[in-house]
Amino acid sequence: MSQAAASQSLDAAAYLAKLNEAQRAAVEYGADDPSRPGGPLLVIAGAGSGKTNTLAHRVAHLMVKGADPHRILLLTFSRRAAQDMTRRATRIARAALGARAAAADGLMWSGTFHSVGARLLREYADVVGLSPAFTINDREDSADLMNLVRHELGFSAKTRRFPAKAACFAIYSRVVNTGASLTQVLDAVFPWCREWEADLRALFAAYVAAKQSQSVLDYDDLLLYWSHMAAEPAVAADLSSRFDHVLVDEYQDTNRLQASILLAMKPDGRGLTVVGDDAQSIYSFRGATVRNILEFPAHFDPPARQVTLERNYRSTQPILAASNAVIGLAAERFTKNLWTDKACAQRPRLVTVAGEAEQARYVAERVLEAREGGMQLKAQAVLFRAAHHSAALEIELTRRNVPFVKFGGLKFLDSVHVKDVLAVLRWAQNPRDRVAGFRVAQLMPGIGPAAAARLLDCVGQADGTGGAGAVHAFAPPSRAAVHWPPFAALMTSLHGRQTPWPAEFEQVRRWYEPHLERNHEDASTRLADVLQMESIASTYASRERFLTELTLDPPDATSGESGVPLIDEDYLILSTIHSAKGQEWRNVFVLNGVDGCIPSDLATGSDEEIDEERRLLYVAMTRAKEDLQIVVPQRFYVHNQTHLGDRHVWASRTRFIPAHLLAHFEVQAWPPVVAPAAPSAAGLAAAAKARVDIAAKLKGMWD
Repeated sequence: MSQAAASQSLDAAAYLAKLNEAQRAAVEYGADDPSRPGGPLLVIAGAGSGKTNTLAHRVAHLMVKGADPHRILLLTFSRRAAQDMTRRATRIARAALGARAAAADGLMWSGTFHSVGARLLREYADVVGLSPAFTINDREDSADLMNLVRHELGFSAKTRRFPAKAACFAIYSRVVNTGASLTQVLDAVFPWCREWEADLRALFAAYVAAKQSQSVLDYDDLLLYWSHMAAEPAVAADLSSRFDHVLVDEYQDTNRLQASILLAMKPDGRGLTVVGDDAQSIYSFRGATVRNILEFPAHFDPPARQVTLERNYRSTQPILAASNAVIGLAAERFTKNLWTDKACAQRPRLVTVAGEAEQARYVAERVLEAREGGMQLKAQAVLFRAAHHSAALEIELTRRNVPFVKFGGLKFLDSVHVKDVLAVLRWAQNPRDRVAGFRVAQLMPGIGPAAAARLLDCVGQADGTGGAGAVHAFAPPSRAAVHWPPFAALMTSLHGRQTPWPAEFEQVRRWYEPHLERNHEDASTRLADVLQMESIASTYASRERFLTELTLDPPDATSGESGVPLIDEDYLILSTIHSAKGQEWRNVFVLNGVDGCIPSDLATGSDEEIDEERRLLYVAMTRAKEDLQIVVPQRFYVHNQTHLGDRHVWASRTRFIPAHLLAHFEVQAWPPVVAPAAPSAAGLAAAAKARVDIAAKLKGMWD
């Protein structure tokens, strides 16, 4: 090797220097020959072990070794994660490649399962019988469509109350994502709906037919169509040939459909890398299954190579020792023991308090004490199993004037005003989308459900004008007559693409503003959301891409969340454990560390449910960097208990911290029990005199 080549090789390897041994093994595995990817790789990444950094380096290393970035597929569970991973990998590769930095550009297939699925379905639309112009309903719109079909079938008029739209859609989604039969889902999760099984089956068939007739897909369809497409050998071979490398983040959060897609695209596992942590699999209520990651190695012959990341860069050793002990009692898991070189004498604390009021006071005092010691409120978090567990604490924090933000809050697409604007764009994109059209029509005064239905029928029967002609020709009720010409002109312009994107969004916003002011007292606050959405829209190349990406991964809302302080203020974090996954704080408090809350008494029906509850506690514990406190109230208030109603109950410490694990904790009671001091002789004499004097006064009252 020439001196110049050797120097270049050393420079290229410098980007791996800061990785630890296990991380480097995961990064380098099977990457030497770009023409022949290595076999399947499973990276078990413990909490705080540098998972994101490792995956970004692996993507970069593949590009440095000559892999074509256009042929790398990176799948994540949020758009933000995909963007962050792409930026990191590209930056690392460009720095390593030096003069050949351009070879790192073009990592185009990076996104969530749903967004990548939407892109592929548009490309293969003809193959799977879809219109390339299909639109995507979010979950609320999907439930609304389910409700329309439910009403059309007459189920809403039954003498006994038929399941509501939300329950119907939840049942449907569960069947699709888990692969279980309708009977199994009803028996296991929705037993109160068993009597409606035949009607639900008819409803779901009609719902599917309605979606197909309107050229709309729901979230589940993006995976379902992709899965069926990948199950066809010829299509699967074509899909597989497009990507040399498929890398998946947070594999423990995948459901049956997502796993089937990956295994169909890469049946021999070559070029397939999955990264995750079975100990952090906590989303079974969304259809995720821990079985995917536990059984991944055995899908291949020989089994997938496994690399375990155990060095933790987040927490102190006592926190890790306690966390390891808790998860070590799980019935089935990949063996790993997190460790760190962050020595510390402070063990996690188990703090017993009398009840929820005392729990709230204890946490508030400790939070303020830490703040007085120089720790920002934002460096502290209070975690809980269910959203209502923080109610008493929220009152106490408000009383003490401690600002806080509770996660998760509203999403943009959950806000009425933003959904209105998006519905206009969606209906212009797809005039057969009855849910969007039904919403848009009723924004104008004088248009009710009946008039909106007549309009949609006219649009559905229209010719190739895409419905714009039908809107112009429609005779609205007299109250809507003055508003109709501007609306018809707007729809004609949007359908005819007379205004380029993203100016189309501004056009819709200007039309919508007077309706916003008429329908909402807080119009100025809501308008701020719409203007922010307009700014977001300007970052997308087209209306179609904007609607697709925003529906799949909406950003947080800026309004509608009570108590959210200004962005530059300090505030305490309150969060459910599910929402806290992936986050970290210096101080972490875990509320209600008792049976009935952790584990939830609604999630102890099977060993699998109990193990997932154990993983929830593990996730909560491993969010802490320096100090972890689990609060154990002796009495707490339970809500909506079957047959028993709301009531106070006596509690016992969570079963996930049995007596033999207490050595990992510092066990305390609050307030501390202090023995009363013995009275002095002088004090007793003074008290006796006081009693005599009081007695005399009491007698004198009646003299």
